[in-house]
Order: sequence, then structure tokens, then C-alpha cells
Amino acid sequence: MIISILNQKGGTGKTTLAVNIVREYTLRKYKSLLVDSDSQGSALRWHELSGGDLIDLTCLPVTTMDKDILKFNDHYNRIIIDGIPSMCRLTACAIKAADVVLIPVQPSPYDIWAAEDLVRLIKERIEMTEGKLKAAFIVTRKIVSSNIGKEIYGHLEKFGFSVFTSGTHQRVEYARCAENGFTVIEYKAEAAKEIGLIVDEIEVFAHGIN
Repeated sequence: MIISILNQKGGTGKTTLAVNIVREYTLRKYKSLLVDSDSQGSALRWHELSGGDLIDLTCLPVTTMDKDILKFNDHYNRIIIDGIPSMCRLTACAIKAADVVLIPVQPSPYDIWAAEDLVRLIKERIEMTEGKLKAAFIVTRKIVSSNIGKEIYGHLEKFGFSVFTSGTHQRVEYARCAENGFTVIEYKAEAAKEIGLIVDEIEVFAHGIN
């Protein structure tokens, strides 16, 4: 299964989600690969800090990505694409390659507005694949112990995509782990539980696995 994590807006937590989700899958004994499609290489820099020991990673910031990634299908059970924060041919390639597209959004009207063009592009692909492509929103960086942002779920549902009940909160351990080349999974903190729930929901969403 290929999962693309996409949003044309920067700062929504794409790389944080991608790195931690791949690590969680790896520890669940899925042969997993992270594909860094962003030429800025944030995931690559984290991978170097980690010493390359925690996950498998490759870089494909090229417009042939949807074809090149097929070479890894026989070797990996789960492939996660860390998308580029832009609407361009690379984004279209990441959508084309995916079985599932996850759209991280912060509880902010700016994030909702920024998602409109991406949603339109994904819907076009869903029509082309006769519904085989699945897409869902994940709310990220929610404020702990706050009701702020709860209304975002209603706004997102209007796009016609699923909205995950799991998500991430604004936690310092996400940044702290990234700075030190770890994931929140190693720290076994509250953030690790969030990632675990997200992976659980991905599997149910994609395969109906309970």
C-alpha cells in the first residue's frame, strides 16, 4: 500500500506524520519505506541524524516518481510519501502513485482554504480510478486540553472526504525528537499513542481491518 501525505500549505506536520508513521509500521513488522519527495529534504536530514537505523528512506523529488516508486512495491508492504508543500507536478505524481491520500490540516481557516485546490485534484483522480483511490483528512497540532478547533471537523466533512477521529496535538516531544534523530515512538510518550491510533485508523480506512 502506498500512502501519500499531502498538503500544499507548509507547516501542517506532513514530515512529522510521515516519519513517525513509517517508524510505527516498522515496529509492527511491516516492511516500510519513507519516500522524501521534497527537494528541501527535511525527512532526509532527520534520517541522517538518526544514523539511518530507524527506518528505510529514499528520495524521489522527480516527476517520474509515480513510475519509479513501483520498483519498491515488491520489497515493501507500506510505502509513505512525504509530499511537497506546493501544487505542482510532483503533487500530481504523489496522488497518482497513492492508494490512500492523507491530508494533514491544522485547526485553522487558513489550512481549510489552502486544501481546496488539492481536494479538487484528488477528486479528479478518484473519478479516474473509479473510487479506488481513498482520501481522508487528519487534524494535526490540536491544542491539548482545549476546545479550540473542534468546529474544523464539520468544515472538513463538507469536502466529502473522511476525517480521521485520531490526530496529533501540539506537543514539544515531536520537535524534540526530530532535533535528536528519534521518533516519538522511542520516547513512548503521549505522542506515541497518537501515532499508534493514526496507524490503526489508516488500516481500518484502507482495508477494513479491526
